[in-house]
Amino acid sequence: MPTLAVRQAARVVVLDEDDRLLLLRYEENGGFWATPGGSLELGEDHQAAALREAREELGVERIDLGPQLAVRSKEHLVGGRPVRQVEKYYVARVRAADVDPERATQPDDIRAWRWWTLFELSAGGQTVYPIGLGDLVADYLVNGDSGTPAEII
Repeated sequence: MPTLAVRQAARVVVLDEDDRLLLLRYEENGGFWATPGGSLELGEDHQAAALREAREELGVERIDLGPQLAVRSKEHLVGGRPVRQVEKYYVARVRAADVDPERATQPDDIRAWRWWTLFELSAGGQTVYPIGLGDLVADYLVNGDSGTPAEII
C-alpha cells in the first residue's frame, strides 16, 4: 500500500465577545458545518496560515490568535487524490461585527456563515466537524489553555 501524501493545514476556532463559535457551511458530502481553515502555503507556518485563512474566508482584518487547542489527522480526497491531512486547531478572538463575508477573498465553497452558542452546538441536528468541537470549546472556556493540544477526530 503506497504512503499517502501529507497535507498540513491550520484551522481556526473563532470565538466572539459573547463566546459564540463561528462555523462555515459546506454542501459536499451531505452538508456539514466546520471551522475556517485550510492548507499551508509554501514557507508558511501553522499560525500564519490560520491568520491568513481567517482573513480570506471571513473578511476580517483584526484577529487575536490564541493557543493551539487540538490536532486532527484525517484521510480524505483533495483534488481527487487521497491525502492524510494533519490539521492544527487554534483558538482566535474576533468581534462579531468585524466578520464581513462580503470582504472574503477566498470563500471557496462556503454556503453560509453562522455564530453558534455552545447550547445550540450541543443540541445536535446538524453535522459539525470536527466531532467533539463543542466539548473542546467548552473545556477551553472553563479551564483555559491546557498547554497540550487535544487529539480529536
